[in-house]
Amino acid sequence: MSGEQDGIRYRRAQSVTRAEEIQAVEQKVRKSQPDRPIHKPRDSLLSWASGFENFTGFVNWAFLLLSMGGLRLLLENFIKYGIRVDPVQWFYILTGQDEQGTEHPSIVLILYSVVPIIFCLLTEKALAVEIIPKVMGMMMHVINLLVLIFLPMVVIHYKEGFSLIGASTVTALYSILFLKLWSYVQVNLWCRTARQNSNNKSLRRQSLSYNNLPKEDDNKSLHHRDSKDDLNNTEKLLVQYPDNLNLKDLFYFLFAPTLCYELNFPRTGRIRKRFLLKRIFEVLAGTQLILCVFQQYMIPSVKNSLIPFSNMDITLASERLLKLAIPNHLAWLCFFYINFHSWFNLLGEVLQFADRNFYGDWWNANNIDTFWRTWNLPVHRWALRHLYFPLVNMGYGKNIAGTTVFFISAFFHEYMVSVPLKTYKIWAFMGMMGQIPLSHFSKFMERNYGPRWGNIVVWASLIIGQPMCIMMYYHDYVVTHYGQSLLEDYGHV
Repeated sequence: MSGEQDGIRYRRAQSVTRAEEIQAVEQKVRKSQPDRPIHKPRDSLLSWASGFENFTGFVNWAFLLLSMGGLRLLLENFIKYGIRVDPVQWFYILTGQDEQGTEHPSIVLILYSVVPIIFCLLTEKALAVEIIPKVMGMMMHVINLLVLIFLPMVVIHYKEGFSLIGASTVTALYSILFLKLWSYVQVNLWCRTARQNSNNKSLRRQSLSYNNLPKEDDNKSLHHRDSKDDLNNTEKLLVQYPDNLNLKDLFYFLFAPTLCYELNFPRTGRIRKRFLLKRIFEVLAGTQLILCVFQQYMIPSVKNSLIPFSNMDITLASERLLKLAIPNHLAWLCFFYINFHSWFNLLGEVLQFADRNFYGDWWNANNIDTFWRTWNLPVHRWALRHLYFPLVNMGYGKNIAGTTVFFISAFFHEYMVSVPLKTYKIWAFMGMMGQIPLSHFSKFMERNYGPRWGNIVVWASLIIGQPMCIMMYYHDYVVTHYGQSLLEDYGHV
């Protein structure tokens, strides 16, 4: 049976080759005809089979069209609302002070964050010199991290005087500290375990002395001795555990643009002043641009979406959603560049931190998984190093480990939205967990319709998903804090 199939395949291959030969001969004969033929078998450029990929002109056209549409929205916004940008609001944003209050609770919580940092360092020192048992030390770390992440939730909920941006800054800072201290504790645990294993092995192992080598291997022994000396000299220059347990080392890590702790970070040789000044200018100018987009465009659009969204007017709510999508996406893109490029490079330059790979080409992602692996590399590396791989090494499957990563990410997304708003819903959490089925859908589109359609799914989820989440939270925020009866008042804004 298999012989017959092989024969069929061979005959088919022969027939295809024969057809190509006939076609080539036919084209050669046609060219010799006196009618001067100009046609030949070929596909249209916009056909998938053509292999054409240079769409630079379409990119320029799309950019020009979007610029014209953005300019029209700019004029419409100014005509309808006037100038809404208020520099006084920036003071409240920077200090975290509520407009009606005289206190600065956000600054107090930011200063208090030093307490769990010092407690973590003292606990690590105690574990290094074996003052406290290992189990007790790890329990102290767990309690410290839990208090760290839940303290802002309690204080912001019961304490008045927090501005929205101030509370958001606090929750973001405490979330970053949680991840950094988790990494700090786990890396020091690895180092402490390695030191204990090394001490146990040294009691049972005797190393070979170079003086006892055979004479015919003198040259080789000299080479080995030189290599060993170079290695020893290099090790002397590197920080070894537990010499890293000091405030200078810990605070360098806390300010460094990374979430993963190491005893010896790669360092640059100098600070580039011109590069640093460019990044400072980008941070200052970009922050002002984001604030202007919020005040001038997003706030009016969000307020105008309240009544249609509350009444479930699908047509009008969809129009408001699409209107909000453009300024929201612009603000998100500006935030990405300012945070992941300008701000992280600024910190890296000041601290001479050499690893500047903060993001990949997420804009070319053909599925959701690729997007989440490339758009925020510090978080991605932390998730792999301190969550995904440890779970896999413990015997859990890759699906369980991946779902756990998304669960932790969903928790922090919800934490940084619900706590500042004092509106405890699950929309951000569900949005992140919804990335799992969306990932399967994007891979389906990529596999069956090509990578371009997978990339379209990624962009569509970014452009539409975020404003939808904003509208839902704003509606719930008004209902929770002002009551259902005030919806009509907001509808006339």
